[in-house]
Amino acid sequence: MFVRDVMTTNVVTVPSSTSIYDARNIMKAHKFRRLPVVDKGKLVGLVTDHSLDQVSPSKATSLSVWELNYLLAKTTLKDVMIKNIVSVTPDMTVEEAVVIAQTNKVGSLPVVEDGKVVGIVTTNDFFYRIINPILGVGKPGVRLTIHKCCRSMDLEKVFGTIKKHNLPIVTMFLDKLPDATEGDLLIHLDTEDASAVTGELKAAGYEVEVRKR
Repeated sequence: MFVRDVMTTNVVTVPSSTSIYDARNIMKAHKFRRLPVVDKGKLVGLVTDHSLDQVSPSKATSLSVWELNYLLAKTTLKDVMIKNIVSVTPDMTVEEAVVIAQTNKVGSLPVVEDGKVVGIVTTNDFFYRIINPILGVGKPGVRLTIHKCCRSMDLEKVFGTIKKHNLPIVTMFLDKLPDATEGDLLIHLDTEDASAVTGELKAAGYEVEVRKR
């Protein structure tokens, strides 16, 4: 899967001459938390609701409402935007993008192609469009954990048992805890009753745990 498959397109951008006041209103109107700053077609910065909070007067300020609005209207994004932008290209893999985000400790990545902002990808995109489908979050069925089941012969036995009982597989993945010597198979079945499968696998010597969805 590539960045282009999960990124948000039709990104709203603003020039660096935009005031904090206007930027806040734009973000509020569109219900998003990040705003790329573009001058003459080039990405020059990024502002977030958090970064704007940091440069805005405290709620405990002695300034009047008029003075506060005047200050926010006169201060432009050029003075407060994040300038060291970490970006990715749409043809990068999702794995590469996740590593870049984690390494740089950022929650969003503007997507740039041929010098133009074509999208933005956030940690929420990674969760909702990748992690949730992999985990089967929100989907009906039964989740099973078959412990110490990562060898090909074990996988063949498990899949054979599931096929025998004609149960569709929703999702599956291997998981290995840091201190574990062997991995576990987590499998989500499209059924409300997997007792026949779990019973047969337990009888074959596997440790099987039914997990909450």
